[in-house]
Amino acid sequence: MAFVEAKDGTKLHVKDSGHGRPVVLIHGWPLTGDMFEYQSLALLEAGYRVITYDRRGFGQSGHPASGYDYDTFADDLAAVLDGLDVQGATLVGFSMGGGEIARYLTRHGAGRIAKVALVASVVPYLLKGQDNPDGVDQSVFDDMKAQIRKDRFAFLQSFAKQFYGVGFVTSPVSSALLDWTFVLAVMAGPKATIDCVDAFGKTDFRQDLRSFTVPTLIIHGTSDKTVPITPSGRAAAQGIPGAKLIEYDGEPHGLFATAPDRLNGDLIDFIG
Repeated sequence: MAFVEAKDGTKLHVKDSGHGRPVVLIHGWPLTGDMFEYQSLALLEAGYRVITYDRRGFGQSGHPASGYDYDTFADDLAAVLDGLDVQGATLVGFSMGGGEIARYLTRHGAGRIAKVALVASVVPYLLKGQDNPDGVDQSVFDDMKAQIRKDRFAFLQSFAKQFYGVGFVTSPVSSALLDWTFVLAVMAGPKATIDCVDAFGKTDFRQDLRSFTVPTLIIHGTSDKTVPITPSGRAAAQGIPGAKLIEYDGEPHGLFATAPDRLNGDLIDFIG
């Protein structure tokens, strides 16, 4: 099945490979399900069924003019799980993909879910405020949207370098991988790219934490400048009973590519 239809008729592009216990990988902004190349291969070789899909507005899924909010994203995830009749799944949400998991559990429950993993996730709340002093200032999100409107292509190339921790003396990924990241990112529609900045930047998942009733693993890099660890990974670990937090010292946001072997091993150990 190449596509699953969402409630509003939007076609969601799905890849479903392998057999065994299902693992559903939910991608980050502004990429596609193909960002999980290293994880998909490792999980398939470990004997799991691996499912990825492109979020609406991204990759090969439909690009509607609206619906870029987490209630809709959660319902899209439900459409994928229902459409493929997935049972006993481990959900792995990277960056804004963690928000899909949080809101899905609130809106649809954990009946189909065995375990969840939040990797460099935006959960529980990124926006800085009096009740979230370690969050990200609103001006950061406003500037991102302004740059996307001005020159989305230049922004995406610059953003990828911070994403992977590329600097004057550090180059944890190849130039080819940066090119690949750009290719995935430009597949998104400009409307989705802009609207999702507000979605992941302003959505408050703190009340959704009570819906995490299955074993939960949290993985986050301590040098993540895209989604800082304190208001996200560490706060999620404090708010989700029994959650296990693994901090990757010195790793940036895109640790799926900068530390793939470690991440793959931790995920496979967790899935069991």
